[in-house]
Amino acid sequence: MFKLLSHNDLDGVGCGILAKLAFGNDVKVRYNSIGSLNREVEFFLDNEGRDTFLIITDLSVNEENEKRLEDYYQAGGKVQLIDHHQTALRYNEYEWGHVVVEDKEGNLTSATSLLYQYLTEKDWLKPSTALEEFVELIRQYDTWEWEKNENEKAQHLNTLFYLISIDEFEEKMIERLKHDEHFTFDSFEEKILVMEDDKIERYIRRKRRELVQKKVGNYYAGVVFAESYHSELGNQLGKEYPHLDYIAILNMGGRRMGFRTIHDEVDVSEVASHFGGGGHKKASGCTMNDEAYQLFVAETFHLDPIREDAKRNRYNLKASSFGTLYQNRLDQFFLLYTENEMDWFIEKENQLLVEKFPSFEEAERFLKRHYEAWLTRDEQFVSFLMERARNRNV
Repeated sequence: MFKLLSHNDLDGVGCGILAKLAFGNDVKVRYNSIGSLNREVEFFLDNEGRDTFLIITDLSVNEENEKRLEDYYQAGGKVQLIDHHQTALRYNEYEWGHVVVEDKEGNLTSATSLLYQYLTEKDWLKPSTALEEFVELIRQYDTWEWEKNENEKAQHLNTLFYLISIDEFEEKMIERLKHDEHFTFDSFEEKILVMEDDKIERYIRRKRRELVQKKVGNYYAGVVFAESYHSELGNQLGKEYPHLDYIAILNMGGRRMGFRTIHDEVDVSEVASHFGGGGHKKASGCTMNDEAYQLFVAETFHLDPIREDAKRNRYNLKASSFGTLYQNRLDQFFLLYTENEMDWFIEKENQLLVEKFPSFEEAERFLKRHYEAWLTRDEQFVSFLMERARNRNV
């Protein structure tokens, strides 16, 4: 008999689907949040016999259960923990731990991809093309490779996962993976996924107007309150506001926080670990403790949302040879310009700042981080240039 304890997201449920395909009625699967796993492990250790093989995927246990699992294993119990988060690497010290962040080919792993490898190597699961395609979609989504590869099918799989119940998702996927040569969506799923894409786009458009900027430690964070579409929202806002180091997404009803970044030099798993959470380098989460509440809720509540850059400009364009005009909430104007296309400068209210930048992007990043300035409309830019010309002729 087997028992699988896994995460309740797509990667975790992917593990459950593989386990049911491998073991059928001989496995009991329980999906858990990060906070509920330890209760399940405690219940198992207190009530289950050693004839049950315990498999834990995509989640970590606390220090007490870590010691108890080691005692259970040394006493003859069967246990295997499989994970891919950097914060879980310590489990490799145990014979029952298998944590791989990156495979031999340099690809980031997921819990589903690691469990698939584990089950097929033990001949508990027969490989198939459909299974490999399904596992790869989950891996790409969970590691965010889908965006680099422009693999919308991976994103759509996650969208479908949240559109229906876990039980229905499991049933559909198991039936499909048993009988289909390739993994595909059916015609009805294709239609509802198109509708959901439109809904997500509207949701992001609304939340974009609620994003605030806050310096937290050494990072500049974008903070937004949202209960849905955290991954899509965090990724899109990160791309639209690249001067922000990461996006913090707060679910007040669930008392949870998610962190997303598009920057290779930022590790949001470290940000989450500071608040007792964890995850990946570019996507992580935690429970909202008192410190997180103070930093991200209490200290941001009074802040005004970030102003969007002007759109549909014809004259005030970024990196323009005429210069680019910005404005902040104090009605101060900033002209960002270059004199030799190598060095970029900023004038604040006609006074040159001492900083010099190697690119337009670096200069704009500094401007938006330190002054929360936004690109002005064409008419303000033209008026600014006319006033500047008049003053020079006086």
